[in-house]
Amino acid sequence: MSVLPGSHPKILRKSGISANNRDRLISIASPIMLLLLWEILVRIGILDARFFPAPSKVFETLLVLIKDGSLWANTWASLQRLFWGFLLGGLPALILGIAMGLNHTLRALIDPLVATTYPIPKSAIFPLILLIFGLDEASKVVMVAIGVFYPVLVNSMTGVLEINSIYLDVGRNFGANRWQVFRTIAFPGAVPHIMSGVKLGVGMGLILIAIAEMIGAKSGLGFMIWNAWEILSVETMYVGLIVIALLGFLFSMTLTEVEREIIPWKKTR
Repeated sequence: MSVLPGSHPKILRKSGISANNRDRLISIASPIMLLLLWEILVRIGILDARFFPAPSKVFETLLVLIKDGSLWANTWASLQRLFWGFLLGGLPALILGIAMGLNHTLRALIDPLVATTYPIPKSAIFPLILLIFGLDEASKVVMVAIGVFYPVLVNSMTGVLEINSIYLDVGRNFGANRWQVFRTIAFPGAVPHIMSGVKLGVGMGLILIAIAEMIGAKSGLGFMIWNAWEILSVETMYVGLIVIALLGFLFSMTLTEVEREIIPWKKTR
């Protein structure tokens, strides 16, 4: 009988590494291998260094931007907007999504609106957001909130709908009120899907905050990338892109660790 690599207990004991630790090492090693390949391809001339500067050159620019403080300032500005946007869009989406999963009438009322508005490109409505909220911080936060709202809402609702109805029936038969059903059955049962929605929401938030900061902003990673394009500083552009990628990677790794702790039954999968 064949077994998947890393799935047999004897194999894990012989290697001295658990499946979770192995996965963590692979997750860290894969981007490092990509950077090494990139460096080699530039040095042997396959990639044009004018458009794809070597990671070593990008790293030198990164150090310069760290020393002058501009990278920290722009990263902090983007993180603040991402935080408030996620709070503004994610929490209402979580509550509404679980409520839609529990209430058929509410789902019938709101689901068509979600299906209609979700396909609209979020970047396409940014001019309208600027018109309503102006060029200040509010427009950037709202942009992120709109992008975060949909994946969290849809995944929260789906998570509740996939809960076996017998659990909801038992709760109601024992006299649980709506809040108790929400808190003790619907929310815990939907957590795996909610975490998937949060991961998607964070990724969408990073994409949209970079887009929003390229227009009408004087700080942030998106602004840094756009300003670098205007002055033809290709290395600085790549620094901004890599920092956004690193943020996405760190958020994903952190959420995965949280998921392992709050959803222990997924650890062995």
